Amino acid sequence: MTLHPLYGLGDFGTNCYILASSDGLAALIDAPYSAAAISKKLDSEGLRLKKIFLTHGHCDHIEALGGLCEKYGCEVFISPGDAKMLADGRLCLSEYFGTPFKPFYGASELSDGETLSLGDISLKVMFTPGHSAGSVCYIARDFIFTGDTLFEGSVGRTDLGGDMNELLLSVKKLMDLGRNYTVYPGHGAPSDLETELKFNPWLGPLRN
Repeated sequence: MTLHPLYGLGDFGTNCYILASSDGLAALIDAPYSAAAISKKLDSEGLRLKKIFLTHGHCDHIEALGGLCEKYGCEVFISPGDAKMLADGRLCLSEYFGTPFKPFYGASELSDGETLSLGDISLKVMFTPGHSAGSVCYIARDFIFTGDTLFEGSVGRTDLGGDMNELLLSVKKLMDLGRNYTVYPGHGAPSDLETELKFNPWLGPLRN
């Protein structure tokens, strides 16, 4: 499994991550901004996109979803808590932010704790509500895709339908994994769990 990050896409500066299997298949963590930009990277690496794993359903993480599925015919996965966002411009905040939106139907719903596989790619699903009701993280061998649950030096905003107490409980679940995973967030630079627990100003309650 090889990781190909794409950082700071679009007006929201959203990250996504291509996971490549040894046999040329690819899974994508989130689908922001432009299908063309993501396709360009996939095609340059000679990869066939088969699955898209969404960390949550907000508009800045799903803008490229329709275009990518039209081109590659890939499967899409999202938690039950955010599934309705894919077909509703109000729920996904597209109407709020005034961003382009194309409804998507037919995503598969995830289960907490399940393992997702594609070739030699393997990810464990952890439900981490707080930023949104259906936020999830994906745990790989030594890194975690945290979406908008945990950032370098910050956490996801909770003023648009989230809950800060719930989010901190979710971050505690990550810290309780007992290993210093590298963190690949939905925005900003990578970090790691130990650094965030020690220095992230939002995680003070978890240090007590």
